Amino acid sequence: MSNNILSNLKNKEILVTGGCGFIGSEIVKQLSLIGANVTIIDNLSSGKEKYIQGLSNVKLVTADLLDDDAVRSAVKDKEYVINNAALPFIPDSYYLPKKFFDVNVNATISLALAVIKEKKTKRFVHISSSEIYGTARYIPMDESHHTTPQSTYAVSKLAGERVVFTMHKEHNLPAVIIRPFNSFGPNITQPYIIPEIIRQMMKGDVIKLGNLNAKRDLTYVTDTARGIILSLVK
Repeated sequence: MSNNILSNLKNKEILVTGGCGFIGSEIVKQLSLIGANVTIIDNLSSGKEKYIQGLSNVKLVTADLLDDDAVRSAVKDKEYVINNAALPFIPDSYYLPKKFFDVNVNATISLALAVIKEKKTKRFVHISSSEIYGTARYIPMDESHHTTPQSTYAVSKLAGERVVFTMHKEHNLPAVIIRPFNSFGPNITQPYIIPEIIRQMMKGDVIKLGNLNAKRDLTYVTDTARGIILSLVK
């Protein structure tokens, strides 16, 4: 059923921010296979152009989301926008709080305003993070769980999604907000738990995991990307 729904995206003009990153490149790959016309805006600070090489109907704009002119140009005539760009690595946020708020909040404001002014976008999908929940008060967690972010990164992601929600209320921004849990798979761009375990195994070291009682939710990146794409049409 979902394949039939996704076929509605064929030949549609879609903008993906951060489309050369880990999750972003998988989103772009799947959209390309559907037959959508995809524009990526990415400053390549962590993403790699090679992740999207060879894909049909894909255009890369190498620019920063804080560049208002580049954002307005990228948004022009787009029916769908997926805002996946972010600074994601939590330890970095401890030392670069201003940079994290610039990228994860201020750039979101600029993009949302450009979409509102364009008036042609049918859906704006904003990628937030499960980190905004903080420590689980109950399991399984759901959208009604209290938000108690515990890092600068998490606070910036919560602020970003509140911006999107406010733009929806004030300007009818056709928005959907998604809070993914941890993803894993090819082209992962940061030293998260799965690549760290693999790195230790390849070195032949004793694998050090820290707290052996911890439980993590992990989603394969193709499933994460598919869910995000489905939110464009469902």
